[in-house]
Amino acid sequence: MSAPRVGVFGLLGSGNLGNDGSLEAVLGHLRAEHPEADVDALCGGPEVVTARYGIPATRLHWYRGEYRTASRAGAIAAKALGKVVDAFRTAAWVRRHDVVIVPGMGVLEATLPLRPWGFPYSLFLLCATGRLLRTRVALVGVGAAEIGDRATRALVRRSARLAAYRSYRDDLSRDAMRAMGVDTARDEVYPDLAFALPAPEPSATPDGPPGLVCVGVMDFHGGNDDRARAGEIHRRYLDGTTRFVRALVEDGRPVRLLTGDECDAPVVAAILDAVDSPLVNAAEAASLADLMKETAAAGTVVATRYHNLVCALKTGTPTLALSYAAKSDALMAGMGLGAYCHPAREVDADRLLEQFRELEKRSAELRRTLAERNQVAARRLQHQFTALTTALFPATAHAPREAP
Repeated sequence: MSAPRVGVFGLLGSGNLGNDGSLEAVLGHLRAEHPEADVDALCGGPEVVTARYGIPATRLHWYRGEYRTASRAGAIAAKALGKVVDAFRTAAWVRRHDVVIVPGMGVLEATLPLRPWGFPYSLFLLCATGRLLRTRVALVGVGAAEIGDRATRALVRRSARLAAYRSYRDDLSRDAMRAMGVDTARDEVYPDLAFALPAPEPSATPDGPPGLVCVGVMDFHGGNDDRARAGEIHRRYLDGTTRFVRALVEDGRPVRLLTGDECDAPVVAAILDAVDSPLVNAAEAASLADLMKETAAAGTVVATRYHNLVCALKTGTPTLALSYAAKSDALMAGMGLGAYCHPAREVDADRLLEQFRELEKRSAELRRTLAERNQVAARRLQHQFTALTTALFPATAHAPREAP
């Protein structure tokens, strides 16, 4: 039997730690259960993916300025030409594979600003050429949300319909795809793929004195439907978060700022400049593993980015979410912390501080809850990977493994 040719696809290696964590989880499964597979990637940051994960990688877009705003005629023409070229490049790449996996990520949502001709178009090219060339495309543990923009909604819906396999990271995602006209009768829901990553042992003492607080920040400007007031939303978020960090410092609490994407760096810089205290510093995390080490060392975490929350919950650290989308609320509820969500669009530092203090009072109890929920998540993800093998590798699903 020839080795299966497996491709992984997405905005991987582009600076978003959550996306890369989902890739790492899938690669771990492939290496453990399908070590014979020949794996490569079509992704946003091929150099990073190859250096970090040791697999060949191809750039997702022909035009290197894809994610820069095109204002001049030459740049607009190059971007338009790139869309045509990418159709042929994607087809050529898909043709070389038996299976293509889109690992996690919010590929079926627009909870952050998104244009239809950006990633939604790229995903549609993947799923359409996969169907045309009989290459199975799997959307594994992905996030989804109902989309208002008609063009984006049409591309996302069509992509989902063309995929050979779909699973979601929460019930809200499956419900959203059903509401957008996708038959989800055979689609399953599993915990986020990042819960399959190994977690360090907590180093904070549950019953000890209050210690380090990790505050995960985000370059947040609202969602796809908030473009008209993006600046106002960002100012409110930054002001409220800064006031909260300052209040912690005034109580003598050490604070470490966390990010989840390279674009979050200006928010960290603004808070450090505004608070200006030796009690506040910033972590340098290059992976979800690094983020988990930070959250495991904290007594409490307050975070915005979805995968900052995942890392904190995975390490069993009591967590408060600055929630910017329903997916954050669903994640927190599923892990038993549904009462500890605060709207990122309307950060009220005084109310946030009240919730934070209430969270810390229940720290020991919540750590026990998180330990139980993490055990359930681990079992569910084992079911996910078993289902993935059955759907994508039927020839090996029931074949006995050779002894090493």
